Amino acid sequence: MSGKKVLVVDDDVKTVELVKLYLNRDGYRVITAYDGNEALKLARENQPDLIVLDLMLPGINGLEICRILREESDVPIIMLTALTTDDDRLKGLDIGADDYVTKPFSPRELAARVRAVLRRLPGERGPEKIEHGALTVNFLKHEAFRNGKPLNLTPIEFKVLGALVKEPGRVFSRALIIEKALGHDFDGFDRTIDVHILKLRRKLEPNPHRPKYIKTVYGAGYKLMEASSDT
Repeated sequence: MSGKKVLVVDDDVKTVELVKLYLNRDGYRVITAYDGNEALKLARENQPDLIVLDLMLPGINGLEICRILREESDVPIIMLTALTTDDDRLKGLDIGADDYVTKPFSPRELAARVRAVLRRLPGERGPEKIEHGALTVNFLKHEAFRNGKPLNLTPIEFKVLGALVKEPGRVFSRALIIEKALGHDFDGFDRTIDVHILKLRRKLEPNPHRPKYIKTVYGAGYKLMEASSDT
């Protein structure tokens, strides 16, 4: 999902910069606009993968922009608004908005909403299943097996293993594991990753004291290796 273009539209400069900061941390390329006419122009010129769109804008308002864009494309749109009634929300959803966030909002929550909406797009889910030697990770069923035996992973352990198995041989720093597997709304610290890796090894490795799957790269992080055998 990294590298996707997101157009952020709001007439408040501080709001735009805050949203941009959090989306940049998730690897998105952010385009910004501060009024409705500019937003419509940039949306047509840049073909963003998603638009974060304020409802109350100078020039063309957010509802009208959403209506116009829906006639031209199916770009996902997340509406921002200080209006809180059900009727206000329904207006946006009825004309094609994909999600609604009410001001004041948590930028971490908005970033999570962006990720969730983009995951729903065709082609963004990634592989349904990966087989890596004796290891099988089924993303659709949220299950992992070694030699056909279930590993019974916790949600965090599954996400960490999922990130590693998608890029075997790549060295993952703790920060990169958080970014790829857990997201920036993860509440733990970098060193918490060591604890999750330790627990994951206890379930995954034939001998956790001599790991063959998840190797430590000293001073750098961890990487997934191909185990030659499970003995």
